[in-house]
Amino acid sequence: MQQRAAGRLADAYLRPGSSSFLDFLADHAPELLPGADATLTAGGVGDGKSLAPHATTIVALAFDGGVVMAGDRRATAGHMIASRDIEKVFPADDYCAIGISGSAGIGVDLAKLFALELEHYEKIEGSPLSLDGKANRLATLLRSHLPMALQGFVVVPLLAGFDLERGAGRIFSYDPTGGRYEEHEHHGTGSGSVFARGALKKLWRPGLDAASAVRVAVEALYDAADDDSATGGPDPVRRIWPIVATVTAAGYQRVPENELADVVETLVAQRREGGAQA
Repeated sequence: MQQRAAGRLADAYLRPGSSSFLDFLADHAPELLPGADATLTAGGVGDGKSLAPHATTIVALAFDGGVVMAGDRRATAGHMIASRDIEKVFPADDYCAIGISGSAGIGVDLAKLFALELEHYEKIEGSPLSLDGKANRLATLLRSHLPMALQGFVVVPLLAGFDLERGAGRIFSYDPTGGRYEEHEHHGTGSGSVFARGALKKLWRPGLDAASAVRVAVEALYDAADDDSATGGPDPVRRIWPIVATVTAAGYQRVPENELADVVETLVAQRREGGAQA
């Protein structure tokens, strides 16, 4: 049989096929899919779940001209803090952000695979997916992860992006089976989301600008950390702040840490004084 020339791509990379990177990976390297290397069975899930780091909490809210997504930095393994500075919010492409909660390692892999899926589609088709198309692709990825979710290794993402056709920011939530739901105004996911969403209901208002929306997102995470032990609050001593990003017509932009430090300092000062809302 003729040998493949050194430096030449394998035939699988040159063969016409689906525009889905997920399909390509499933056909040619299924062991690289998120969770594919897990060897736990349903009978041994208990210990595995307690050892695998879990990530929480993610919030997103719309403002005039785009959306904000923010995530705390704590990951837990059972009752222990597994990480104080994990990142849970990622750019999926120029106009889309994905946040992950649940099984941290699998969630990070899923976010990276989703970004590759969007990039692969654009290279094959010559044009980017619509925001609705991106939301549907993420739902497909989650459905492929369902066997792991049934074993207890659940990942629940949140998707936020700027819809170039509508000229507005949009938010999509998911359930572990791949169900996709469009949210309006704001949403949160993760163990602290019940507290964060309560704060969002009080603080969000129509007509927010980007700076005010960032402040609301940080305050919602601050309230979640106050009541949920798995959610990490801002840590001025270690200089650890939430990951906060805006997505507008200008694209995905991560809020600099010095700006977040100022937001947190103002928030803490107002809380100390008995203070006030955004």
